[in-house]
Amino acid sequence: MEKTSKIYVAGHRGLVGSAIRNNLLQKGYTNVIGATHSELDLMDGTAVKAFFDREQPEYVILAAAHVGGIMANNTYRADFIYKNLQIQNNVIGESFRHGVKKLLFLGSTCIYPREAPQPMHEDALLTGPLEYTNEPYAIAKIAGLKMCESFNIQYGTNYIAVMPTNLYGPNDNFDLEKSHVLPAMIRKVYLAKCLHEKNWSAIRADLDQRPVEGVTGKNTEEEITRLLLKYGISFGKLALWGTGTPLREFLWSEEMADACVYILENVDFADLVTDKKEIRNNHINIGTGKEISIRDLAHLIKSTIDYKGDIIFDASKPDGTPRKLTDVTKLHSLGWSHQIDIDEGVKKLLHWYLNLSKIV
Repeated sequence: MEKTSKIYVAGHRGLVGSAIRNNLLQKGYTNVIGATHSELDLMDGTAVKAFFDREQPEYVILAAAHVGGIMANNTYRADFIYKNLQIQNNVIGESFRHGVKKLLFLGSTCIYPREAPQPMHEDALLTGPLEYTNEPYAIAKIAGLKMCESFNIQYGTNYIAVMPTNLYGPNDNFDLEKSHVLPAMIRKVYLAKCLHEKNWSAIRADLDQRPVEGVTGKNTEEEITRLLLKYGISFGKLALWGTGTPLREFLWSEEMADACVYILENVDFADLVTDKKEIRNNHINIGTGKEISIRDLAHLIKSTIDYKGDIIFDASKPDGTPRKLTDVTKLHSLGWSHQIDIDEGVKKLLHWYLNLSKIV
């Protein structure tokens, strides 16, 4: 890519998209474009075509997606498959019709079977049943990956699919119903600490910044207490979903962005093809190759926040996939590896969360 190449980052305000956009700007790229949801609905094929007609991007990074945690994935199953398929079809389709030089598609490691051998190598794709709770989302992401692969095989395009592990970082989603496990846990432990210390001014400031189910800091203490209890937060105790035994891998979002830009700059689809007879599984896992149990993560956050109450696990709630560790051999062989481990990352995200919320 040239520093003046027009690069469209779809989802440039999200967790990953904003990090990728910032990384590109920091590296001197001067023509990075994006569009907010109000400016461009990626589910609207006509609008997406008009955007590509007008902007004529040379490179596309598809970081836009309908995402959420285990509760949201399991509850809004139709939304997760329908919306993601629509977004992917529109953006990849218009990228092809407009001759985009290279496209980077962001998927998820949930594409791998629930019982995939650990760590999960790229070749584990489609070798067994998916985790039920996020199956619709996973199928959409597999379809996007296969769409990129199929365009490359049939038309000689240069579309690369990357499968990031669980991400966290600046601009994360802290919605208690829809966020992923780590940001949700940080917010829950923080609110539990405030409740334990009867710091109602901090609780109200938090809810004013990010209302939950319409409840803000202006609601009564009784209403707020009832809401917090729904999410497992009570005086002196925090209840989290599941047994706490599942193992998860986490990657700082700004490092994910750095990996993406590195791949855009240095890797072509042809570099990933090892078998010219049956071209498959040429996507790239992006992760750390390290894991932590949900229980240990909860206690790491508890220690970092200095919460003095108890954390219990509700085994009647689903755990999700028992283990999801990525094999990052391919990524390392391409010349990129992570630097920020989970201890440092939790501190960084907590600092960002409190700073943005102006909570003291």
